[in-house]
Amino acid sequence: MTFPRLQLFEFEDQTWFPAIVRDLATDYLAFMQTTFGLDRPIVPILAEALRKTGHRRILDLCSGGGGPTQKIQKALSAAGLNPRIILTDRFPNLRAFERIAQTPPGKISFIGRPVDARAVPDQLRGFRTIFNSFHHFCEADAREILRNAVAATQSIAVFEYPERTALIVFLTFILTPFAVALATPFIRPFRWSRLVLTYLLPLIPLTCWWDGVVSHLRAYNVGELRDLTKDLPAYSWQAGAIALPRSPGHLTYLIGYPR
Repeated sequence: MTFPRLQLFEFEDQTWFPAIVRDLATDYLAFMQTTFGLDRPIVPILAEALRKTGHRRILDLCSGGGGPTQKIQKALSAAGLNPRIILTDRFPNLRAFERIAQTPPGKISFIGRPVDARAVPDQLRGFRTIFNSFHHFCEADAREILRNAVAATQSIAVFEYPERTALIVFLTFILTPFAVALATPFIRPFRWSRLVLTYLLPLIPLTCWWDGVVSHLRAYNVGELRDLTKDLPAYSWQAGAIALPRSPGHLTYLIGYPR
């Protein structure tokens, strides 16, 4: 069962929200994406798009804690593409970016200053990707992200794990606080602040719980993604959804590149 999209707020989007809590929450999201192999369905889709467009530089927008970029870079290299990935975000998680940039050396770099996906600076060129962040944007801003890519004649791919179904929302509502508590001891690098803000002052579980539920309520379905591209006929657009491994959910995607 699905229901209308709700443009509610997420704590991580707010400029006043403490950076330390935002960074630790995005660390958790990156850990879960990597642990459960949610990047696997992305690789063949992205590899095909890179081959079609000839791009070998990926400009990742809204990177958060880095998400699946390390595994994706490794998998794409194994497929013979060997791309360079540049991480960016409106609220850069610099500790995570610096750690990811060390492995593998020279393959992943980052922009330390804020980068708005709706108005990417002209000098930042490459195949644009957004992993698990497109739902943060209202319809007008989502259209602006796509228009900005088209205006710069840059290809773009959006991949989303959130799914606006009753089952996924219910599971997220029930399980997220427990998942954060169970995962925290295994997240690296070790930080005392992570333990304090999880077990003593549970700001991270509460943030992930609220933002997780809201993420699903804000998610775009395949039809809505297609609607966002209707006034952009100069590009070839593909949208779809495929099952996620070890999960009842689906990966939703949108890919666009010049015709």
